[in-house]
Amino acid sequence: MRHLIDPMDLSVQEIDHLLEVADDIIANPVKYRDVCKYKKLATLFFEPSTRTRLSFEAAMMELGGNVLGFSSANSSSAAKGESVADTIRTVGCYADIIAMRHPKEGAPTVAVQYANVPIINAGDGGHNHPTQTLTDLLTIHREKGRLNNLTVGFCGDLKFGRTVHSLIKALTRYENITFIMISPEELEIPEYIKKDVFEKNGIPFRQVRTMEEVMPELDVLYMTRVQRERFFNEADYIRLKDTYILDMDKLTTAKKDLSILHPLPRVNEISVKVDDDPRACYFRQALNGKYIRMALIMELLGVSADEN
Repeated sequence: MRHLIDPMDLSVQEIDHLLEVADDIIANPVKYRDVCKYKKLATLFFEPSTRTRLSFEAAMMELGGNVLGFSSANSSSAAKGESVADTIRTVGCYADIIAMRHPKEGAPTVAVQYANVPIINAGDGGHNHPTQTLTDLLTIHREKGRLNNLTVGFCGDLKFGRTVHSLIKALTRYENITFIMISPEELEIPEYIKKDVFEKNGIPFRQVRTMEEVMPELDVLYMTRVQRERFFNEADYIRLKDTYILDMDKLTTAKKDLSILHPLPRVNEISVKVDDDPRACYFRQALNGKYIRMALIMELLGVSADEN
């Protein structure tokens, strides 16, 4: 029985296989519509979500399966004090696979110890978000046709963004990726990423303060929100916030085939005028999340369209 807690749980070969299956689902959706017939997915979301929860539910439905679960801790027995271990033991009686989001880092790791069905980490605190990483990889793969020989810029909150940390770790396993970190000093990439991921593996990276100075180099721009609550004082936030808003002016020097990604939700860090630019990939990225989760559910349940 396999689980997915960290994106590094998957080998490069396994990731590439999931991307191939997702591509085939996109090309041949009818082929997959009954693959998970009579199977049930439980979505245990102890904190709010729109894209992740709904894409998991849509994924299982499009595979012919059913969905049960809850969308907030307040609507579960967690509100009465039930432990994660007991919740998992109970839900495992009713479902074939579980997707779990929890505000506490490491909660899915605890869940695995008590699970009798596959567990998918749908986000745990600021730690990991492996299915978003798979979504990002599928999007880059479909937009650029490759996952190597790319210059990738990460912009905004690089200190607390779990999607950024997970994607960086995944991309380091592909050849010739140039990493450029665009952030204020207060929100730089954490030291553990610099030391344990970049320096340990001899991977060069650059840190800059504005996206304009590196925009012409980028093949992929991964935007995140600069969060007011992360600053110690309002003056610093006001001084810096507009620097990290992507608008059409900032795109004037960008490559014609730049791919702009964002894990969403967006607040104001990308101007709505950018949405109509063909380089804006973030809503296609949200759709890709459904397809890669379909591939992942099939993989962890051990089912295949070729068996039907």
